[in-house]
Amino acid sequence: LQLLNKHPDFAVSFSITGVFLDQLERFAPHVLDSFKKLAETNRVEFIAETYYHSLAGIYSKREFFDQIDAQMFRIQNTFAKTPKVFRNTELIYSNDIAKLAAEYGFLGILAEGVDRNLHWRKPNFVYHTKDLPNFKVLLKNYRLSDDIAFRFSQRSWSEWPLTAEKFHSWLDSDGIVGEVINLFMDYETFGEHQWEDTGIFSFFEKLVDNVVLDSKHFFTTPTRSFELFAAKESYDAPELTSWADTERDLSAWRGNTIQWDSLETIYELEDSIRKSNDPQLLHDWRLLQTSDHYYYMCTKWWNDGDVHAYFSPMDSPYD
Repeated sequence: LQLLNKHPDFAVSFSITGVFLDQLERFAPHVLDSFKKLAETNRVEFIAETYYHSLAGIYSKREFFDQIDAQMFRIQNTFAKTPKVFRNTELIYSNDIAKLAAEYGFLGILAEGVDRNLHWRKPNFVYHTKDLPNFKVLLKNYRLSDDIAFRFSQRSWSEWPLTAEKFHSWLDSDGIVGEVINLFMDYETFGEHQWEDTGIFSFFEKLVDNVVLDSKHFFTTPTRSFELFAAKESYDAPELTSWADTERDLSAWRGNTIQWDSLETIYELEDSIRKSNDPQLLHDWRLLQTSDHYYYMCTKWWNDGDVHAYFSPMDSPYD
């Protein structure tokens, strides 16, 4: 909010689940008020997603659309804003997911810029979904995003310490071939994943200052990017991808039999849950769809396993 007040040309976008807004309303209304103040600036775009941060888009079109409906209503009711762009849970994406989002009526979608789908190309352009030339895709530049989100305070990293000037120079280099550079990271990057004593806040403030003043780049939102830049090429993703782990597939949530069976079982309950006509039971069932539960069941090793363990409140995936 301070940066928006300081720089009239600064803009940012947020994707906030309905469940998270429910929790803020109940336990941290002052934080919710801060988001409302952001909305009032008219320089913040709110991105649609599933209300319960679920994997419904893979398992049930009806549930997927119902959760988007609920999320859209929550955003409109809370911030008086109507999302026009969609991002699926954990940036889970495929041609089929994009077609569902287009069918719902969105202008475009956010996705991970997965190298195996980009081939020799860069993520720094507006693309369109395969077979849908009018449905646009913004791809996350995961290298630059992860430099801030994960590597910023990593002393073993060859580029540590990361300064605003250094990162700004990387934006210059990456922007030589491209039109948009999409930085996408968790909100808790600032203050939790990267604690205040790492210098993350001063770094980001100085970075924004530098970018605003340099006349080479400018900040924008997804909808505005779609208005400014034509989609020149197709981004073909025949298989499901995500922003998680080194594989950038769905193995973070469906990589072992515990996860796979749990997800299959949850969605097999849909018909009976709906027939119960019990709103509380429906809500509880939807809470159990939240992707985090299955993320905590991951049994990967090495760096990816460490990340899963860091976020999990459980002592082990089997718990």
